[in-house]
Amino acid sequence: MNIRPSKAFAVAAVLLFLAAAGCTDPTVAPKSTITEANLGTDPNFSYRAFLAKLYAGLAVTGQQGPHGNADITANDEGFYNYIRLLWCMNELPTDEAVIGWGDRGLAELNRGTWSASNNPWVEALYARIFYQVTLVNEFLRQTTLERLNAAGVSTALKTTIQQYRAEARFLRALSYWHGIDFFGNIPLVTEDDPVNSPPPAQATRTEIYNYIVAELTALRDSLPATGAGMYGRAARPAADMLLAKVYLNAGVYTGTAHWTDALNAAQAVITSGAYSLEPVWLHNFLADNNTSPEIILPVTSDGQHTQTWGGTTFIIHAACGGSQQPSWYGIDYCWWGIRLKPEAVNRYAAGDGRASVIYSAGQNLAVTSTTNWNDGYALAKFSNLTSAGVAGSHGTHPDTDFPMFRLADAYLIYAEAFLRGGGGSQTQALTYVNALRARAYGGTSGDITGAQLTLAFVLDERGRELLWEGHRRTDLIRYGLFSGGTYLWSWKHGTNPGTALGVERDLYPLPAAELVANPNLTQNPGY
Repeated sequence: MNIRPSKAFAVAAVLLFLAAAGCTDPTVAPKSTITEANLGTDPNFSYRAFLAKLYAGLAVTGQQGPHGNADITANDEGFYNYIRLLWCMNELPTDEAVIGWGDRGLAELNRGTWSASNNPWVEALYARIFYQVTLVNEFLRQTTLERLNAAGVSTALKTTIQQYRAEARFLRALSYWHGIDFFGNIPLVTEDDPVNSPPPAQATRTEIYNYIVAELTALRDSLPATGAGMYGRAARPAADMLLAKVYLNAGVYTGTAHWTDALNAAQAVITSGAYSLEPVWLHNFLADNNTSPEIILPVTSDGQHTQTWGGTTFIIHAACGGSQQPSWYGIDYCWWGIRLKPEAVNRYAAGDGRASVIYSAGQNLAVTSTTNWNDGYALAKFSNLTSAGVAGSHGTHPDTDFPMFRLADAYLIYAEAFLRGGGGSQTQALTYVNALRARAYGGTSGDITGAQLTLAFVLDERGRELLWEGHRRTDLIRYGLFSGGTYLWSWKHGTNPGTALGVERDLYPLPAAELVANPNLTQNPGY
């Protein structure tokens, strides 16, 4: 989409720099053009710009776009965008996606065969997570009441900054959720930990889970309400949605399920009145998806002002190849990269309109070779065309926002939590699921009955509704299907049609460089 005032805030000034070479030490303060000496010289701009950088850390990779002056040291800056890393590491090892490129580490992601050392994707995601944490911690240190008073900040601005602090804490909780989801036991460092202190201790997954829940519960009411100027920022329902996601996976993270909490948090999002289903499912993934009433937390993109080689730039370009024409998707060229595994295609039944974005011309359903573009159907779900068919503002860098959280997911969380004993009612769960089905089928022909509403159905419906939105690995782990041999898919554990995957693969290894730099860390079991 084209830039608007709210979007300008989310991607505005990129003023801070932290080089994460080799290891990522969250106890080291980031290098910054904003210092204690000059922070108060233009406070209305400086604090807002600092917060903008926190949001921008999800969208861009450095201090200029689309590359140059990177946040973290990398041999190819564009690969190591936050959303691109999340997407690749949550989609490629599953039954949803395959990538044909030969870049180091990608084949191992395709096949679930990554090693404990020197996988650049593993290293970069860990670095991205703690880069975000470090920036938030510094923002919170610089915005205590004592420092604001010392800087002579006005009462009105101090009130605004308290809201900024809540948003920053939300973003830190989001990154810590990604940390425990991908890596398990990791350091827990906050603004209260001394700068330049010794390497931090390793917290347990349960400790960080408890911290995330406590933080989100405490900060929720300090977040702004939804409304004008809030698109691209965390409003109160975003905290409820993140809580729903964290509670949904509590059994994985802590060994104790929280289905009732997951259902209640999802219901809080649904009944907030802030969101409604976008009538046309595909409009959630187009260049003007900022107009969708369904997206709860987007990672915003703008072809003119938010240029990156990750995010939707990657997803749209890499999904195009073969006989597809780039103009069909509002882009200047195709990258011939990512396709569907056959298991994802086969989940759709006749009449399901969501399958219309699957492109089969010249493609083979079976992925006999992971490196052959023609093996695997293509997916044209994300596009740089608007809902009116107009190309975005830039042919290379899309205007399409990445929908990290949207209302449809809350509907499905409610249904799953109900089926797992979290309370609620079957009538309500059916209403939510059939609302998604009616949108997909253009009427009631796809509606299901109470007898058809099972956990297996909900997992499949998540695959249909949320395909390629970065949820699949987490979902399969929660269902006990990612590792082991109960469910096999193409190239699981490096073979076709797949073999059992060791349970250690439910977590990624801690990067080898981190283990060397921080003797307090213990590697995940099995690596």
